[in-house]
Amino acid sequence: MTSRKPILVGITGGIGSGKSTVARIFSILGIPIYFADDRAKWLMANDGTLKKQIQDHFGQESYSEGGELNRAFLASQVFSDEEKVKTINGLVHPAVKLDFENWANAQNSAYVLKEAALLFETGSYKDLDKVINVSSPIRIRISRVLMRDPHRSEKQVNDIIDKQLPDGEKNKLADFIIKNTDNKMLIPQVLEIHGQLLKL
Repeated sequence: MTSRKPILVGITGGIGSGKSTVARIFSILGIPIYFADDRAKWLMANDGTLKKQIQDHFGQESYSEGGELNRAFLASQVFSDEEKVKTINGLVHPAVKLDFENWANAQNSAYVLKEAALLFETGSYKDLDKVINVSSPIRIRISRVLMRDPHRSEKQVNDIIDKQLPDGEKNKLADFIIKNTDNKMLIPQVLEIHGQLLKL
């Protein structure tokens, strides 16, 4: 008996769009979810090959003597330097891609979800079969983030939004759109997409 590979589905959305909430609803339906941003952090701290590459590019100070990732140092190196951002992404994204593929192949499910903020921006959506975009008006997103992350200012949230692809562009690229607004229920939208994905 051959085991079928699951369909690879991405779930994305701008900061504050509610993609993590939507992902949780899928997880209640029994769908395995890969949180790419969390795994990226884990790999940077634990993957020997990736750690060596980061040290080769950014110096030994990238990690403490105990092998812990020195986030403050790395952030100071990368922040506001586009080339260095490209360099670190060029190291981390392939490691995440491989990790996700290995994880997905081990799942026993009709489809799996890869939750990531920058699926379209990094081009990693091209490795997936389908993509869901969680769409929400900017003013709602800003107020959500400010409530969730009291350490952030409105300007910081706007700066993050400016670096992300606009919702309209994401909606054009996505196969499915979930509208997360005050007057739209999330669960019926998730169930509709879940049904369509199971048919594939």
